[in-house]
Formats: sequence, C-alpha cells, structure tokens
Amino acid sequence: MMKVNKRINFFDCDPAGIIFYSKIFEYCHSAYERMIEEFSLQENYWNNNQYVVPIIKAECEYYNPVKYGDEIEIILKITELRKSSFEITYELFLGERKFAKVKTIHVFVSKSKFNKIDIPEHLVSKFRDFSSS
Repeated sequence: MMKVNKRINFFDCDPAGIIFYSKIFEYCHSAYERMIEEFSLQENYWNNNQYVVPIIKAECEYYNPVKYGDEIEIILKITELRKSSFEITYELFLGERKFAKVKTIHVFVSKSKFNKIDIPEHLVSKFRDFSSS
C-alpha cells in the first residue's frame, strides 16, 4: 500500500470548479509512477528492451465532487497479482470521505513481439510489497 497527497489545481477543474473527470486517471497514474520509483530498479521500467506494461483496462466510480484547492489523498494497492498481469486499486479521499475509486489492469508484454510474458521475478516480489493482502 502507498499513500500519495495531491492539491487540486484550477486547471484540473471544469467551468463549474469541480475536478474534470479524466484528471482522476492522471492522478492515479502519477501515484503508479511513484510506486515504481520506490522499487529502485537497476533497469528502466518505462523504457527497456525486454518488456512494456500497457494498461488494458481502466475504470472509475465517482462518489462526491472535489473542487479547486482541495487536498486529496490517493491510496494505491495492488489488489491482484497474476502470472503476467496485475491490478491496482486506488481509493481517493478528501479528508475521511472517499470520493472516487479507480481500478487499472496492467499486463507485461514482450517489447519485440508484443505477446504476453511472465512478470519478471524481481518485480513480483516488489509488487507483493504493495499488495493489500
């Protein structure tokens, strides 16, 4: 599990001053990037010769509006770890109130053939550290 804080910028909002719906995905991806940084990998996760890790599914449930200037907290957990893919669940809070929940599924594929491959073993153990179990 990992927690990331974010202040809502004016440019993140629609004309009503409420966070624009797609910005949630940017916030969550930023938290995902922070998680990968925590791994302190020798190779470059984002640009290497062996694999890429596309997101194959993304969904979001919105419960309450969030506005310009609000301070939010994103809690990221790896909620499912499979042979070649993993699922991340993000819960977004404004104070004690959960205002959104996001899920993304990521799959490892060979960079040369773009076919599914097993998650490299050294990453499996790192992903387990961010598991909700």
